[in-house]
Amino acid sequence: MSIEQRFLERSRYYLGVEYPAKLRLALLALPPERVWWRPNEHSNSAGNIVLHLMGNVRQWIVAGVGGAADVRARDAEFAAREGLPAEVLLAELERTLSEVDATLARLTPHDLMASREIQGRSTTVFAAIYHVVEHFSTHTGQVIWLGKMWSAAGAVRLYDDANNAAPLFLGDGRGDVD
Repeated sequence: MSIEQRFLERSRYYLGVEYPAKLRLALLALPPERVWWRPNEHSNSAGNIVLHLMGNVRQWIVAGVGGAADVRARDAEFAAREGLPAEVLLAELERTLSEVDATLARLTPHDLMASREIQGRSTTVFAAIYHVVEHFSTHTGQVIWLGKMWSAAGAVRLYDDANNAAPLFLGDGRGDVD
């Protein structure tokens, strides 16, 4: 397998399997009244972060890389002070990530160096994907932190420390296949 194919495979894994599983675990651990809680007016809630992730991946991958219409309302992602419950947010996120995965599945290694204009920036398909994976990881960590802060001790456990740090977030014991 070429490095380009491996990059696409790993990007699909992170955006389609690992990060959504971690988000699900953390978001469902939050008490319902904490999904839209903000520590202050300059910070975002877990709900805002999930809305933001959906807008970002749709804009950068589905529209920017895949050519779909860019219909993002970025300011609305952060303006919401209340909204959907965690289960509904997660279902919406899963639908969005299915679109992302379908877009990435159509790419060939040759496509990675193609130029794109996204958010007024000139970039390549490779750089757009790399940005989205990194961005998604950062915000996943924020939601995990909120889940750990507001849930019962041990409710958000991602790895089994007694078993060579085996991943727990997938729920099936298979973990990352690297």
